[in-house]
Parts: sequence; structure tokens; C-alpha cells
Amino acid sequence: MTTLATLPDEGTRPAEQASLTWINEGSGRSITGIRKRHADDPNYQRGLVDVARLYERAVNGNRRALLDFEEAMTTSDFSLLFADILDRQVLGSYQDWPSTWQMYARRGTVRDFRSVKRFALDGASATLDEVPERGEYPEAAVVPSSYTYQVTKRGRRLDWTWEMRVNDDLDAFRELPLILGRAARMTEDKFVTGLYAGASGPNSTFFSVGHANVISGNPVLSVDALEDAMTTLAAQRDSDGNPIFIDNLVLVVPPALEVVANNILNAVQIDAASGGGDGTGNNQLRVNNWLARRVKVVVNPWLPIVSATANGNTAWYLLGQTMAGRPAMEVGFLRGHEQPEVFVKAPDSMRVGGGMAPVEDGDFETDAIRHKVRHVLGGTLMDYKMAVASNGSGS
Repeated sequence: MTTLATLPDEGTRPAEQASLTWINEGSGRSITGIRKRHADDPNYQRGLVDVARLYERAVNGNRRALLDFEEAMTTSDFSLLFADILDRQVLGSYQDWPSTWQMYARRGTVRDFRSVKRFALDGASATLDEVPERGEYPEAAVVPSSYTYQVTKRGRRLDWTWEMRVNDDLDAFRELPLILGRAARMTEDKFVTGLYAGASGPNSTFFSVGHANVISGNPVLSVDALEDAMTTLAAQRDSDGNPIFIDNLVLVVPPALEVVANNILNAVQIDAASGGGDGTGNNQLRVNNWLARRVKVVVNPWLPIVSATANGNTAWYLLGQTMAGRPAMEVGFLRGHEQPEVFVKAPDSMRVGGGMAPVEDGDFETDAIRHKVRHVLGGTLMDYKMAVASNGSGS
């Protein structure tokens, strides 16, 4: 992650490298129209580098830089430049905060806030029939299915004051993007968890006996239970009765099962009964742990929070990843707004001597400085044949 707290001091970087390359590293694509409009403006780019270096020296305790920073607060272009830096920090924090839902959910984009439909086609992939000479080719049916969802707007506003900016020696500037970026990423994680997990464990509509994706007996997580889960998942068939080939498997567990899950998948060897062996050494195989090559562990700290009523610390989920276009769920983002966006309230006061006051001086009535973050997302469960679950209760 590129944050201003880690930017190099200009005295430690050769002058010929004084460009925006290092300030862009790890920050991803632009999230504001302002940055797009100024991307090719060399004067703006030079000003942004100067502000970034000044800010870095100020937050690291350079008293001269702090005085220069305070003086720069009165310039007309500083607010615009600092807003750009703030956006970069928020995006960097958002991208750096750990998130794992992309390992088992498909990411999509939508054009607007209206409901969108996702279509999936099943069938017509059975083994081909033999066609006799001059015989008619048999017709196959394609079974369509559709899923509907819409994105919604989420956000938060943070208010702070001119006094806070002065007294905190710019710490408020440094913490603000971390807070907003972290909040946006956590919003995604909790939303996705709420798709497949309910208050009492696995979503009872998605994981059901009718869908044949509940592991028999709801066993606690173990090698044998994981074997049952893989067998249950492999037993699913498409509408033609063909097997569904799973490329990769993701084992999603709450923090309480992290040790168990990693012990299973990181064991050097597994003792397996074979040919009617009783599992205590009679007619038993000792095999290398091939599960580690097939299954990835994802520890989801939101599971005990979403499933707070029951089974939050015991339920576990095995989800498949396939190249056949059968995602278990999709998370969609508004096109052109796929990343969190940060806004600052425009100043509404003017100095007696002329000119608008900078944003950092706050509003006219209370000297308040107001920022907000906006994030737009939605999603839905899709193919139940790509997931199995156990509430871990053993019953």
C-alpha cells in the first residue's frame, strides 16, 4: 500500500525520479473525476508531488515543514491537491485491507440502480448421440435460469473541526483515509457473508435437503467430514445428468475453526482406512496430504457475527470454483464507481479581503470540516450446486 506515511523524503530520492510514479505505486485506478481531468496536466502533477512531500515531512515532525504546511493552507490550489492525496490514501487502505470473498464469489458490474438479471444456461452438454446414415440429428433442450439483484448506495460522513486539525498536528489527516478505506472493505466482507450465512448458520434457503448441498449429519469439521463434503459436492449433476467438474475448492471457516482447518490441510500425512480397514492400523494406508493441493482455507471473521444466534463458531462451508461459469454467488458494483469514493463539503465562507476560504478552514457557522465516503454494491446467491455446508452441530 502506498500511503503518505511511507513516502520517501525528497532528500533521499534522486531529483531525476521526482515524478508521480512513486506516489501511484499500489494505488490502483483513479476513483475521482478530478484526478482524471488533471492526469495530463504537468503543472498539476508537479504541484501534487510538492504537496505530498510537504505533507510527509510535516507528519514526521519536521517543524519547518509544519509551518510551511500551515502557510500553504491559505493557497487557492492546496485544497484540490490535498483532496487528490486523500483519495489515493483511501484507495490504498481499501486495497490493502485483507479481504477474501473474491476467492469464492464472482465480481460483476451493473449500469445503474435498477434490478439486473443474470442468466445461466444448463443442459445440451450430454454425451452426443450416435446418428445413423441419413438419420435426423436429435434436438437437445437448454434449461435457462435467472437471478436478480440490485446495487444500493452505502456511506458514512465524518465531521471534524478546524481546532482538531490545528491541535492534533495533522494526525486527523493521517487517520481519516485509513478509517474510510477500512470501512468500505468491511462493508463488502459483511455483505457477502450475509448472502450465504444467516443468524443460525448456513442460509437455509440456499443450503437445503432439496438442493442436496447439506452435509449429512451436519458434522464438525474433520478429515472425514471434509471427505463427506467433497463427496456431496461431487455428486451434483447438471440438467443432463453430467458431472460438474470443480477446478478448485475453498473451505470457509470462522476463526474458531482456523486451527482445525489448517491442521487438516497442512498435515504431512493422513492415515486412511482402505479395503474395509477399521482405521486403527488394520489394513490402513498412509498417504501424503493431497488435500492441501486441492483446498484453500479462508478464515472469515464475520461468520460468528452474522450467525450470532447459533452455530457462528461451528458452521463451515465448502465452495467450488469452476471454469464452467457456475458461480455460487455474485457481487456487483456500479460501473464507473467500483471503488469507494471520498467527498469533502465545499467551503461556504469568504475572507473579508476577498477569495473563498479553503476547505481546511471549515464552514462559516462552526468551522466544521465534513468528509463522506460512498460505496455502491449488491449481489445474490446463484448456483447452489457449487456449495455445500454443515452447521457443525453434529446433528
